[in-house]
Amino acid sequence: MDSEATRLSRLVGLLTLLQTKRNVTATELAVRFSVSTRTIYRDIRTLESAGIPIVTQEGKGYAMLEGYRLPPVMFTREEAIALLTAEKLASRLTDTATGKLSGAAMDKVRAALRYSDRDHLETVEPYIHVMEPPSASGRPDTYQQLISAVTSQRVVHIRYQAAESGEATMRDIEPIGLYLSEHWHVVAFCRLRQAFRNFRLDRISYLSLSGESFPPRPETLQQYWADEAKRRDQEKVVIHFNPSKVSPAQVQHLHDTKHKYGWTHEQTLTDGSLEILFLVGSLAYLSTWLLPFAGAVKIIEPASLLGHLSSLAKQAHDSFYTG
Repeated sequence: MDSEATRLSRLVGLLTLLQTKRNVTATELAVRFSVSTRTIYRDIRTLESAGIPIVTQEGKGYAMLEGYRLPPVMFTREEAIALLTAEKLASRLTDTATGKLSGAAMDKVRAALRYSDRDHLETVEPYIHVMEPPSASGRPDTYQQLISAVTSQRVVHIRYQAAESGEATMRDIEPIGLYLSEHWHVVAFCRLRQAFRNFRLDRISYLSLSGESFPPRPETLQQYWADEAKRRDQEKVVIHFNPSKVSPAQVQHLHDTKHKYGWTHEQTLTDGSLEILFLVGSLAYLSTWLLPFAGAVKIIEPASLLGHLSSLAKQAHDSFYTG
C-alpha cells in the first residue's frame, strides 16, 4: 500500500515526465516507478481531477496538453550534485562552446535551489574534479557544431589528418552521430571515400557547416558498429601473462586497458599466470600495447605476433641503446 509521501513523490515524478516527453505509455510509467499499470491509471485520474490537462492518445499513451506548463519542480540536493558532475564533465570532455552552455544551464539550476542546497553545492564543488585528457588541449570547437549538423542534417566541411600517414585532406561529410571512447568520434558518410567513416574530433583541424542539407539516413551508430565488426577479420590471440614478473601498477594497467584491445576471456592457470584470449583486427596494434609487458608475456598463438613484437623491440633497442 502506498504511503502518502510515496504517492505524492510519484505524482510529482509523473508531472515531470509528462512535461519532458511528448508521449509516454502507462506501461513505461509503471516500469519507471515500479508499480502496476492499474496504479498508474489511478494516478492519472488523480492528476486530471486536480485540473492537470492530460490528453489520452489512443495507442500512444499520455501527453500534456500543448502549451500547458507548470512552474519548475525543485531539484533535490542529490539531483543538483549529479548535474554539477555533468557540468564538469561537459566542460572538460567536450569543447569550449559546450562548456559555456553547460555552465549557463547550471546557473539556472542554482537559481532554482533553496539557499541551503545552493550553499551545500558550493561546499561540494571543490571536491569534484575531472582531469582534462591530453588530447583536449588546443581542440577546436567542433562538438556543438557537429551535434547541430546531426540534428539538422547539414553537410559539414572538415580538414582531417589521417592517423597512419599524417596527411590532411578536405572532406565533405554527412554526420549521423557522435560517441566518446577515450576520444570523441563522429561517424559520418564521407563523400570523398563514398562510405561511412569514423573520424576522431581531435584530428579535425578545421570545420564549418555548409548550407547544404542531406536526406535523412536510416543508418545508426549501432548499425555502423555492427557492420564494422562483421567487416573486420578478427584474429584469435592467446597469451600467458605472469603477474609476478611485473609491478602491481603494470598488472593494474593491463586489467584497466585490456578491453580496448579485443579482450574476450581469461582463466587462471595452475602456476598462477593468466591465459588471456583476444579477438583483434590488427596484430600490429595489439603489439604496441603488449610490448611494455615484456618478460611477463608468452605468446601462445599466433606465431606471427612474435614478429611484430620483435620488430618493435628492435626499434626500441636501436633508439635507446648507448653501448
